[in-house]
Amino acid sequence: MTEETIFTKIINGDIPSDTIYEDEHCICIRDIAPQAPTHLLVIPRKPIPKLADMTPEDKPLLGHLMLTIGNIAQQVGVGDAFRVVINNGANAGQTVFHLHFHILAGHPFSEGLV
Repeated sequence: MTEETIFTKIINGDIPSDTIYEDEHCICIRDIAPQAPTHLLVIPRKPIPKLADMTPEDKPLLGHLMLTIGNIAQQVGVGDAFRVVINNGANAGQTVFHLHFHILAGHPFSEGLV
């Protein structure tokens, strides 16, 4: 059995969060240590450790998440300029091993960064 992450506990309601959006497939919360004026996390309810662990059966979920990210960005007023970041693995900066997408916005990003 996989160990519960902080995101699983948030999804289950065991830990409070500032929830922006939720549906049957995902939840969106404000990051507690924001790296930009707008820093949201979109987290699938399905506990997938990292992007590389997704399987072909997860294609509909991934599509839903990407569309939802765009809708949330519009909802919070950053739909014209935002960045989506996915850290895959510890060496890429992932600290919680439950797939999640960062929506970052609210200031210009360096042109030198991809």
